[in-house]
Amino acid sequence: MLSKTYPQHDINLVFDEISRVLSSGNVADNAMEELSFQNRLFAALPVEAVEYGMQFLHGKRDLPKACDEILPLYMRFLNLVKYTELIEAMENIPKNPTPEELTSRIRMHGELGKIEESFCTPLLGFAYNKDLPEGKIDPEKIEPNGPEDSDGSSNLHLMNSLAPVFVCEDPYLTSAFYEDHLGFHAAHLDDESMPHIRISRDNIEINLVKGSPVSTGAPYDLYIYVSEPMMLQMELQSSGVKLIKTLEESDAISHMNREFIFEDIDKRHICVSQRDISQ
Repeated sequence: MLSKTYPQHDINLVFDEISRVLSSGNVADNAMEELSFQNRLFAALPVEAVEYGMQFLHGKRDLPKACDEILPLYMRFLNLVKYTELIEAMENIPKNPTPEELTSRIRMHGELGKIEESFCTPLLGFAYNKDLPEGKIDPEKIEPNGPEDSDGSSNLHLMNSLAPVFVCEDPYLTSAFYEDHLGFHAAHLDDESMPHIRISRDNIEINLVKGSPVSTGAPYDLYIYVSEPMMLQMELQSSGVKLIKTLEESDAISHMNREFIFEDIDKRHICVSQRDISQ
């Protein structure tokens, strides 16, 4: 358990504090390299994944299932913070310690050694490269097929997601609808060039801006692709979301593509579709 208080959301401030402690000396030779390695890995993650890392630092353990793959990074991050606290605690032990203080120093020294064993070891399929510039990582992937996927794209994906913009008469009311009924989480971004509310769930982001919604004539305003639409349909039905077309109605028309359509508070029609995995 951590003894100090850290910022709730700004991971850069945490890294600054770690750097301050490690720069004071009396640490492992590769401690700063471990800090740089973790910094690069977090820089390559989506904003939501970094935020979950901060929640993990503050004791939250019931993270979404999607975080399982990057949980080792969260644990390494937590251990690095613990490492800095141990370094500071050992500095406060006097040169002529009491038997109790000596016992505590021996215990802390053992904990430091265990944490140091992981420094700069491969993490999430990446290996540390001290010669790489700051802000980049060395994509030494675990997959045996080399640095490219079968479709020719790089394993290190720089474009992680898209965020459609919904123009709303009342973005706050729309945000509340998506939070209360659809399980989204909202972040209010008033300090950007276009003030808006960012709502997110799983791998989906939508930006809500104030304005008068205009019909485009398109049958749907958004597609959401899922692996099993029935589970999501049942969730939305239990939340009181209006369904324009259900899976059962869709199946009666065509068995080629299972989908259902729901309506949000601004009358947008959003299609939830089961994409063919062979595509």
